[in-house]
Amino acid sequence: MFYDVRTYTCHPGTIKKHLAMYAEHGFDTQRKHLGDPVVYAQTETGNVNSYLHIWLYKDAADRATRRAALQADPAWHVYMAKSAEAGWLISQENRLMTPTPFFKR
Repeated sequence: MFYDVRTYTCHPGTIKKHLAMYAEHGFDTQRKHLGDPVVYAQTETGNVNSYLHIWLYKDAADRATRRAALQADPAWHVYMAKSAEAGWLISQENRLMTPTPFFKR
């Protein structure tokens, strides 16, 4: 199993607008290809301009297949263009993680 942990940081004062745009134009398309995220959360303390989402994949091949389907979807390109035009994101960090042997989901 792979957990794809993605952390995004927005310019101060733009996270609510960014998440609203994603909710309207990106979330359903992403879920269509990647399934439901394990978690999608906004930071409450610390860097309050950041949020993260975690996706679960069976293995690297499963991840590659599902992400390729997402990238091929025209609706995803529409969302990505809107996000780029808005310019609210500062950074993105991706980490692929595996569960520890004692953790059972």
